Parts: sequence; C-alpha cells; structure tokens
Amino acid sequence: MATGAVVRNLRRSSRLALNAPVGLSGLDRDRRLFAIPARATNLNLHGAAIQLDRELSVGSTVLVRNARGTQVSARVVMQTKAVEGCRTYGVEFLEQDDQARYFWGITFPT
Repeated sequence: MATGAVVRNLRRSSRLALNAPVGLSGLDRDRRLFAIPARATNLNLHGAAIQLDRELSVGSTVLVRNARGTQVSARVVMQTKAVEGCRTYGVEFLEQDDQARYFWGITFPT
C-alpha cells in the first residue's frame, strides 16, 4: 500500500483575488519610519499580501489604512517575492475585532 502526505487547507479564511489600494506605515528593515501607498492583493478575513517598494522585516508590525480611513495593526509574517524593487509581504491583522473583520468592506465565503 502506498503512503503519501495528506494536504490540508490550513487557511482560516478564503483568499479573494482582489486588489485594493492601502496606506502602509511603520518602520522599514533599516528602522526608518515610513508612510507610503501600497497595494493589497489576495485579500482574506485575516490579512492580505501587500506590495510595496520598501524592505520590511518579518515579524515587524505595520499600520494598514484602507480607502475609508480605517486603520488596523498587522504583523509581517513572510516575504513572498521581490521583483524589480517591488516586494510582496504576507501580513496578518493583530486583532480580530469588528474593525479588522470589516476592514476590506466585503463578506468572505466560509
């Protein structure tokens, strides 16, 4: 009998292949304060992938602001890619309150 690894979906919520403009602020990898526009992709209930032209440190905390002015704190959990000065980081919201739950202004499938 053959054995194999069982692959399970460990995501807490579905990703939606949508793009949203956001503002991102915090300290970059060189510990310099920044506040810049960025693009959020692959949105989910708990965070997103964020594209920007700044190097961040995995584990650092950033402030994400949506187009309506709502702000939530998020942790940089990984860097997924870097192409021609544009870096993509996975971020997760630190709080799972109503402000974070409705941050994207959409309802996520369960």
